[in-house]
Amino acid sequence: MGSKLPTTLLRRPTLAGAISSTSPPSTNSPRLSSPIIPINQVRHATFVPRHRRPYQFTQLVQLSDGSTYTVRTTSPQALYKSAKDSRNHILWQPSNSSLKNVEVDEAGKLAAFRERYGRAWDADAAPAAGTPEASEAPEKKDEPAAPVTEEVIDPFDSLTDLISGFATQNEKADMSGLSAKEQAKKEKFSKKKK
Repeated sequence: MGSKLPTTLLRRPTLAGAISSTSPPSTNSPRLSSPIIPINQVRHATFVPRHRRPYQFTQLVQLSDGSTYTVRTTSPQALYKSAKDSRNHILWQPSNSSLKNVEVDEAGKLAAFRERYGRAWDADAAPAAGTPEASEAPEKKDEPAAPVTEEVIDPFDSLTDLISGFATQNEKADMSGLSAKEQAKKEKFSKKKK
């Protein structure tokens, strides 16, 4: 770096010289030799004036039974169709029997769970008269009827039975060394073949 640049080349050009050359020098005001110009440009965000209250549109709300009413809202959508509202929800219509015990399985996860683990998890499922579980106990007509005592069924018994039954099935199957994902795939394909 033997040669140096002259300092005049490094300075920014200013408009002070151009303004002073076109206007006559005034004798009553002292003139500064170098005007004060910020080196770094500063630009703040521009203020955009907006209304304090946003514009409200008139919207027609259609309930599930077809009835409609109008509301004022900030949403520009002209018609809003409600899927779940006060007409078809158990929270607002507790006495409506058609809304009770409705299994909502929109994604199919409940069906997939029942396919894999059965219906032992259903809370209200009691064995019906025609099912094999109800007909397991043989009826004896010649013995006197004993007083019927209601047994308290522990809900965790079925959970324990389910887990232990599933564990013994896995021990019997030869799936050692497989990951859980590979085991599930193998079980799935074995169910489809049967």
